[in-house]
Amino acid sequence: MSGLVLRLAAPLQSWGEHSVFTQRDTLRFPTRSGLIGLLASAEGLERGRSLAGYEQLRFTVRIDRPGVRMLDFHTIGGGLPRGVPRPDGTQRPQEKATMVTRRQYLADAAFTVAIQGPDDRLVEIAAALRQPRWQPYLGRRSCPPDHPLLLRSSVTDPVADLRTRVPIARALREHDQPEAEFITETAENTADAVTELADVPESFNRYDRRYRTRTVSITTHAMPADLFVSGEEYWDRLTAYVKEEEGR
Repeated sequence: MSGLVLRLAAPLQSWGEHSVFTQRDTLRFPTRSGLIGLLASAEGLERGRSLAGYEQLRFTVRIDRPGVRMLDFHTIGGGLPRGVPRPDGTQRPQEKATMVTRRQYLADAAFTVAIQGPDDRLVEIAAALRQPRWQPYLGRRSCPPDHPLLLRSSVTDPVADLRTRVPIARALREHDQPEAEFITETAENTADAVTELADVPESFNRYDRRYRTRTVSITTHAMPADLFVSGEEYWDRLTAYVKEEEGR
């Protein structure tokens, strides 16, 4: 097994874990369902199709910038002549057509993600990320990612690259510790926190979305201080990391 390294950054991201239509939450890091949705979109997988091709993938997330949580308040359906559709395909009555929704986002957040899995599957995913069939998005379709998205493919140990090589888009301030939080799909004895999330998708079918739970660990790791950079230096370091694989 080898791996891919992805960079997830954008003005807005949203990684819901127990959302309903009128109340859309976001976790403070990417969910497994959100990451699989990103990959499925790039590969052009239609809703309702089997997600078995993603079962063997393992994700490790590094929080580079936590971002700022924002709340978007707005209404849906006001003035629609046929009302608002329900999840089962029927229509809400005209007198109840206007709905108030609250949606959470992370503003100015940045994450680096290691994806591990079978080599042949990762080759397919890397090709799709380079030339996506449908626009990848960071949790919601309104949140397209900045570029570059795919930093490197065929990485022997992508988690080690997150720990020692991929620059972090954040300058250290006085008294800051050179450390970063990692989210892994295991229950680690040394973790700061271990929790369960209902974010393993069994179906993305519009009328039959189903999820299983998984255990994740949140652990703070000491990092090399020289990985923390900003501005032009960050882009120079990131470009150098990407070009190493290209042999340029």
